[in-house]
Amino acid sequence: MKIVFDESLYTGNELIDGEHKELIDRVNKLVESIEKGTEKVTAVKTLDFLMDYTEFHFADEEKLQKEVGYDKLDQHHEKHEEFKKAVCELREMLEEEEGPSDAFVGAVNKNITEWLVNHIQNWDKAIADFIRSK
Repeated sequence: MKIVFDESLYTGNELIDGEHKELIDRVNKLVESIEKGTEKVTAVKTLDFLMDYTEFHFADEEKLQKEVGYDKLDQHHEKHEEFKKAVCELREMLEEEEGPSDAFVGAVNKNITEWLVNHIQNWDKAIADFIRSK
């Protein structure tokens, strides 16, 4: 399931929105690669590429939250850690399989695609609202 960056994902923060677009692009590349039934090596590389960008993006988000004194930084950080753990578990799942299976595709949709959309719409928009209120 590909993600479309539309109004529902727009936070109004230029840095965060730009990084979300890049993150979504990487998620979409992962989804595209596993839906095509690409070889395991390609899926692993794409997942690793996604994880690298996720680390970069989450660090930027958390830095911004510290700078503005966001009161839910700890809870937001926990959500980021949950996502990173889910990505690591997906990588382990992929390592154990011959290639991207139907179960793996389902897990990517739930633990990456759906999680990311929900996180942006709820957690990240709350940060943007907090910044605008200051």
